[in-house]
Amino acid sequence: MPSPIPVERFLPRDLSPSIDLRPCSSPLELSHRKLPGGLPACSGRRRLLPPRLAWCSIDWEQVLLLEPLGSGGFGSVYRATYRGETVALKKVKRSTKNSLASRQSFWAELNAARLRHPHVVRVVAASASCPGDPGCPGTIIMEYTGTGTLHQRIYGRSPPLGADICMRYARHVADGLRFLHRDGVVHLDLKPANVLLAPGDLCKIGDFGCSQRLREGDEAAGGEPCCTQLRHVGGTYTHRAPELLKGEPVTAKADIYSFAITLWQMVSRELPYTGDRQCVLYAVVAYDLRPEMGPLFSHTEEGRATRTIVQSCWAARPQERPNAEQLLERLEQECAMCTGGPRSCSPESNAPPPLGTGL
Repeated sequence: MPSPIPVERFLPRDLSPSIDLRPCSSPLELSHRKLPGGLPACSGRRRLLPPRLAWCSIDWEQVLLLEPLGSGGFGSVYRATYRGETVALKKVKRSTKNSLASRQSFWAELNAARLRHPHVVRVVAASASCPGDPGCPGTIIMEYTGTGTLHQRIYGRSPPLGADICMRYARHVADGLRFLHRDGVVHLDLKPANVLLAPGDLCKIGDFGCSQRLREGDEAAGGEPCCTQLRHVGGTYTHRAPELLKGEPVTAKADIYSFAITLWQMVSRELPYTGDRQCVLYAVVAYDLRPEMGPLFSHTEEGRATRTIVQSCWAARPQERPNAEQLLERLEQECAMCTGGPRSCSPESNAPPPLGTGL
């Protein structure tokens, strides 16, 4: 029996970052010749951003690195100051195995430029170079939200999230997705490690290194804007939608699938899959393998509230998943039922709306 996953979908592990982000173990290497801001002077020809992004070009004399924060699949992040403001500076890694992927990761991060939303990490400035490292694909300065992630909150020593916090975090993420999808941006690597916890207990979606912009001119089978020219190959395999594994066009519904896995993790506090990676990929596509709905989804308040939402969001066919607008509406209704407060959506009906098709 031929595999339902094209051979080219089986990627080297270095193109599928781990679901965990370990602390950065080595600081940024700096040369001895420095600018007043604490970074080394540029050597050689300087690469510039295109005119449409000139507004966010980095003024390197205003940058001062403070300490390393962490490392991901395509970059390292540092706490820094920029124009007197505490920020997070991400230096995109050079990949000797796949330099094209490194460059694509940098330009994908800029899909979030100009976007302003309470639940999306804000891009402050960017540069297609890095002083002291002529081979670096680029540098991005983002708002500093602290060092906590949803992954650490779920799997750390803290108590379980509970129904209230679980639903609040889920609504934050869904609200961020709704905003991104309205602007034509698909994240494509949504997972707890890429959801940052900001002061005020706010969730913010970050790390856009796998993101893509959809074009209204291209339409998927369900009538949704999609990207038919570039097939998605990055992201984290445990959260990757089955249609992407099969090489089908990218649509916003891929993020909804990733949201379902993330919400499942919030409730279960377990990792989605164990076992051989390639076997998991095959089973997700061929046999609709999904993480197990254990007793927590029947015996806890947050589990009962999220069970049907999770199952609808990880449906095999993208057309059967809700869009972000429908998802947020359902989450708000479930939250109202948990708290006994008034419903904030669809006041004409007491029944939850169907989590069916939609853009």
